[in-house]
Amino acid sequence: MIAKLKGLVDDSGEDWVVIDVGGVGYLVFCSGRTLQRLPRQGEAVQLLVETHVREDHIHLYGFAEAGEREWFRLLLTVQGVGSKVALAILSAMSIEDLSRAIAAGDKAMLTRAQGVGPKLGARLVSELKDKAATIALAPFSGAAAAGAAGGAAPLEAGPLEDAISALVNLGYRRIEAHAAVLKASQALGEQATAAALIQAGLRELGKELAR
Repeated sequence: MIAKLKGLVDDSGEDWVVIDVGGVGYLVFCSGRTLQRLPRQGEAVQLLVETHVREDHIHLYGFAEAGEREWFRLLLTVQGVGSKVALAILSAMSIEDLSRAIAAGDKAMLTRAQGVGPKLGARLVSELKDKAATIALAPFSGAAAAGAAGGAAPLEAGPLEDAISALVNLGYRRIEAHAAVLKASQALGEQATAAALIQAGLRELGKELAR
């Protein structure tokens, strides 16, 4: 399975790019945001890749950052969301805006994406609130964001710091994540898990966004 491609930009279109790797051209489908970040034709590029193998085709989906690939995978777990719709969602909003929309239950924001109607928007919110917390924590450790700026007081390693690190890696400022997780901890108690703190923290951040 192909997980990463590094080569030269050969050609590109509305939702795809061809990457020349040692004389072999790989057709990679991308979100509009990833395409906007590509260098010019003939210049070096590196993309993270999700490979989908079907009976009748092999498709490659490329991402400029790991967070976008993780959200692509997460979106595909929702009934009614295929790769085309998932890329449309990632084209319509950043992963930061997407996580905030899910946390705030903002179905209207989700329906800005082509192919997402009110019913699918509601399904995205209902099905992703819990999954989003799990996927936010999985790729990151407390050390991953230890150097993130923000000015918040440091916390000891554990569920609190893990939750803050996960929110920072979703695009929130550390000081915002710190405040949200502390509020969540006060509500849930000292024994709260990192996943529970992430969920509650996202809800807190969603409230701030809605104000």
